[in-house]
Amino acid sequence: MSLGRHPGTDSLLLTGLDDFLGPPDGHGGRVRIHDERRWLGSCREVARVLPPENPPRTLVLRGLAPSDRLLSALRVGTRRARDLDQCRLEIRDDHDGLVADLLVRPAVQAWQPSAHGRDLIDVALTGSLPPMVPDHVRLLWERWFGGPPGALGEWTALGTRERWAWLDLVREHGCRTARTPRPPGSAVVLDGRQVTDEPSLYLALGEAVNGPGGYFGGCTAALADCLRGSFGWTPPGTLVWRDSATARRHLSQRLAAEGQTYGLFAGILEILAEGGMRVTLA
Repeated sequence: MSLGRHPGTDSLLLTGLDDFLGPPDGHGGRVRIHDERRWLGSCREVARVLPPENPPRTLVLRGLAPSDRLLSALRVGTRRARDLDQCRLEIRDDHDGLVADLLVRPAVQAWQPSAHGRDLIDVALTGSLPPMVPDHVRLLWERWFGGPPGALGEWTALGTRERWAWLDLVREHGCRTARTPRPPGSAVVLDGRQVTDEPSLYLALGEAVNGPGGYFGGCTAALADCLRGSFGWTPPGTLVWRDSATARRHLSQRLAAEGQTYGLFAGILEILAEGGMRVTLA
């Protein structure tokens, strides 16, 4: 987030990022601000300043292989037929792996035969479209278009915001990939050198269990689900957590949205133990 003076007033404007969690609608009293690790300041009252609404957008899909149902609707040509109701927009990598799966309610504005191949079309869609992909997410998508990671730790050079976006891609891929469960009694090793924030905790744990780009939970509830099986792990087993002092230092004292202090590191150890994963801290 960034802080700057709001034009025409003596107040400061706090600009939140796309994942910024602000006070509830209608709140006008005192607000304290933190970044989940430390308190940053406070103010007497707060008012929301919303950006102008975006104009209607058009999404153009080039080289689309249409289904028979879509072709029938296009040939009818009426406005009602071109209203496609709820559709799934799948974005795939160069190896036909799924990068993102979005629900949309579009209407066909125009279409024509495509220069990208026989029986393909170019189609322009309007209506209820997915939000614009932020620039920091777009760069990561471009990396994943070549396929999922082939080496451990490709996320380690990213900042916290980008790590959350990387975790979204890992989750999308991991929840749709079949895995051979490890037999009971297996041991895995977690490289904890870069576990300095919450997303890196789940990214490192996912790679420890399922290899490069592996998924093993993206929040405490999802981690507990993964420990029950079908995500590459069969309890009981052992996790050797190397350089665990890094995570203990960065994740022991966290601030929840409402400001309560909690220990994420200790909470994760408890969830792992309850799920049959014995943890050896190294």
